[in-house]
Amino acid sequence: MSDKDVVTLYRPVGQAELDLIMASDWKAFPPRLEFQPIFYPVLSEEYATQIARDWNTKDPNSGYAGYVTAFEVERKYLDRYEIHTVGSRVHQEYWILAADLNEFNLHIVGAIRVIAEYFPSS
Repeated sequence: MSDKDVVTLYRPVGQAELDLIMASDWKAFPPRLEFQPIFYPVLSEEYATQIARDWNTKDPNSGYAGYVTAFEVERKYLDRYEIHTVGSRVHQEYWILAADLNEFNLHIVGAIRVIAEYFPSS
């Protein structure tokens, strides 16, 4: 598969979600919790970093840890979804229904990688 056939996406995650990704052998994101109807992979490392560094490190549900993951998804699969801008042009994301996450995972090419990690400074 060529670089033109895949899209690099990013996902900020906390410790519990990272542990589940590791348990999948770095191949899949875990199912959403019942209060999480949508999975939000983002299009820029900058946006994922903002969330991991500025939010996750202050959140007890994230284990006060923020990780930025990167992964590739088949472009043809992603074409069925719209890109949503939720702030500035940097804040772009896909909205994948929780019910579609298993299928989404099947279209990840290669492994999910951790490219940055953040912890509280105090």
